[in-house]
Amino acid sequence: MRGTRKAIDSSNDMKQTLYRSYRRLVIGRPVLALALVALTLLALSLGLPNFKLDASADSLTLENDVAVDYFREVSKRYQSGDFLVVTFKPEQDLFSDQSLALLQSLQADLAGVEGVIGINSILTVPLLYSPVITMSELSEPKNLLSPDVDRTAAKREFLESPIYRDMLLGPDGQTTALLLNLAVDETYIALVRERDGLRARAKTTRLSVEEKAQLAATSAEFLAYRTAAAEAATARVESVRAIVAGYKDRAQIYLGGVTMITADMISFIKSDLVVFGAAILLFILVLMTVIFRHWVFVLLPVLTAVSSVVMVLGWLSWIDWRLTVISSNFVALLLIIGLAITIHLIVRYRELAVAQPDWDQAQLVQETVQFMFKPVIYTALTTMVAFASLVVSNIRPVMDFGWMMVIGLTVAVVLSFLIIPAGLMLVSPAALRPKQDNDGSSAITLRFSRFTERFGGTVLVLSLAVAGLSALGISQLKVENRFIDYFRPSTEIYQGMTVIDDALGGTVSLDILLDGLPESVELNTSNDDPFNEVDAFDVQDPFDAPEPVLEADPFGEVDPFSEQNPAAAPRESYWFTSAGLAQIEFLHDYLESLPEVGKVQSLATAYKVARDVNGAPLNDFELAVLRQSLPDNIRDLLVAPYLSVENNQARITLRVKENDPNLQRAALVEKIRRYATQNDLGFKSEQVSFSGVLVLYNNMLQSLFHSQIVTLGVVFLGIALMMSLLFRNVLLALIGILPNILAASVVLGVMGLANIPLDMMTITIAAIVVGIGVDDTIHYIHRFRREFEIDRQYLPAMHRAHASIGRAMFYTSVIITLGFSILALSNFIPSVYFGLLTALAMLAAILAALTLLPQLILMFKPFGPAAAGPARD
Repeated sequence: MRGTRKAIDSSNDMKQTLYRSYRRLVIGRPVLALALVALTLLALSLGLPNFKLDASADSLTLENDVAVDYFREVSKRYQSGDFLVVTFKPEQDLFSDQSLALLQSLQADLAGVEGVIGINSILTVPLLYSPVITMSELSEPKNLLSPDVDRTAAKREFLESPIYRDMLLGPDGQTTALLLNLAVDETYIALVRERDGLRARAKTTRLSVEEKAQLAATSAEFLAYRTAAAEAATARVESVRAIVAGYKDRAQIYLGGVTMITADMISFIKSDLVVFGAAILLFILVLMTVIFRHWVFVLLPVLTAVSSVVMVLGWLSWIDWRLTVISSNFVALLLIIGLAITIHLIVRYRELAVAQPDWDQAQLVQETVQFMFKPVIYTALTTMVAFASLVVSNIRPVMDFGWMMVIGLTVAVVLSFLIIPAGLMLVSPAALRPKQDNDGSSAITLRFSRFTERFGGTVLVLSLAVAGLSALGISQLKVENRFIDYFRPSTEIYQGMTVIDDALGGTVSLDILLDGLPESVELNTSNDDPFNEVDAFDVQDPFDAPEPVLEADPFGEVDPFSEQNPAAAPRESYWFTSAGLAQIEFLHDYLESLPEVGKVQSLATAYKVARDVNGAPLNDFELAVLRQSLPDNIRDLLVAPYLSVENNQARITLRVKENDPNLQRAALVEKIRRYATQNDLGFKSEQVSFSGVLVLYNNMLQSLFHSQIVTLGVVFLGIALMMSLLFRNVLLALIGILPNILAASVVLGVMGLANIPLDMMTITIAAIVVGIGVDDTIHYIHRFRREFEIDRQYLPAMHRAHASIGRAMFYTSVIITLGFSILALSNFIPSVYFGLLTALAMLAAILAALTLLPQLILMFKPFGPAAAGPARD
């Protein structure tokens, strides 16, 4: 017992010592306090020139997702780098001399862009059907620029041939595409693999000193390289845009591709940070001027909030911790939460100034700080818990966002208790004392308390109805969304993606990898089957095979060159045999039948071309000879991207139409897997793998829903525990958490009912709702308890709480709701959703805090029984 008392006394002594030091510095020497803040702000802001945004693939994928490493391996194995698409529709006929000359000039200019290793277009690809060439002519095929080429036949080939259909020429015959192939960045892959390998080892074993140093050096080298690569990619897009701009007066031209999407996302985010950040700040200045009507009460809160943002951004820049599409929202959130803290301080100061006209400035400021310290700390801690819960998401940008908000809130609280008190000490109280209360906010907030008093039952019924409707909306939440939905229809990127999806094969890539040898299968073909030339094939596991069955040729003899002939040399790859190619073709044609799928490319394309050129199906020997004798340009076009002999693997690559309204990435992948493994194609599930941008983004999306559930659970559990500790009353903690659950449910329910999907930005909404809403809850409960202690009467205490702390809650709600609504004007749709949903969150939170929360307090009386006798109003 003595030890406990001694610890308590020691803690109290420390608190008193800290408070005396704070009072001497901030209240006693305000100029010095502000000077220290200014110096710190200056030092940190010097790092802002190094500020960077990151929209790389790493920022849009799951932490430690094995699919990411597999994607890199596939890219390296098949040398399939990213690509840019330039669509071209001239004013004159596309196949006229003038249009082809213009296209040739554009292609020559684009070929000089750094990082472009080749361009596929109607000008350069080999023509194999104009007319159909013979096997001997494969070595020197013509192209559209060759003399005496029949352009009408070439146009038909681009529209109908298995190679170019849905890839180079749109159905209108006038819109074409230039595919700018980009080199695979093998240095990037090597560095990221080395870094990730060391990171993985660090999680399972203790790294040696040398390994830790290696991890630090590799991480730094990779970050520097990734920065340079990102800058080069951005410069490449800008170079392409600059070149294209010189041709737009003679043709309709759009840009597309994943690199383009990334570049535009970064551009829109930067624009939103500057334009809408400034617009929100200006709007807040106007609103606060209208509300407080004194420049000091406007300048100090805005200065505090802006300083906290600048300090954190500066610090992040110094340590090279980059903002992503998700964490870029932290700037706006930190700004409004910082303002909310300072507004509560300002409102309390103004209340004291009116109630205690004889106090000097030091007394007013000191009492304001003492009265507001606990509720501000309580709200900050619980808000930090809400944002810290995002760490469990396993999505690196979401995790970073959570940590950034925790750090930012800490800075905002510290600056609020430095700048506001010190700034007030430099002004006379007579100049700041409000002469009258005519802003109408007190009357508005009192209307809520009177409504609650008269219609408490209605409040509960409405709350239950809203909860039920929200539950219905939550049940309809989905995680499917499309890149094209991130942009407004008026933007160039949206229009370009639409043209590419509708006419030129789709935007986002999906790879299907077929590994090893399939089981023994027999294709049941019919007259309608495109493979009716194949009656059956029988493929055995080479490690567990019976005596080989000799293959009969069409003349009834044993083909001495058949790969099933024990005297023949072993084949180089099963997938380039008639049996393997038939299987691939069967799956290839199925993929082409799917409405979400655009261009499909695989070895089946080469198989169809060879069959057309030869006039009949080729046997295994002929296929082997063909593959070895193909000229490099045709091999690189039809074989190399789709066959890995060393890994006994075939690759089918397809592009998905982002503008298909029924696109569901997870369902599409599962449908393809099910077809490949359950339709007599002979593939085991483990032999069929998927890769590509679609898979990586889909993995992230599918994780969002599970992450949202886990995040919400952690948020509410953490805040309930925090409020139990803070108020030392479990019932009061439960009462306090219910309005926040309702507010979060309303926002998620509206998303479900409005068909707004969970994505990389809206996943943070739940934490934001709770983080903002819990501020109002704690401030209100804290003030209600103070007012209840005056006369121990619940109804009068509710009215007084609404008239006092309710005003500060009203101010912050109006400012946040209207300020964030400005984001609705953004061209980046995730920013639009973020702004509107945050505004809705604030509206739901304030309504719940001013109606449901006081009604629950009146019902359950968590502060104890009311006293008998007259109440004080």
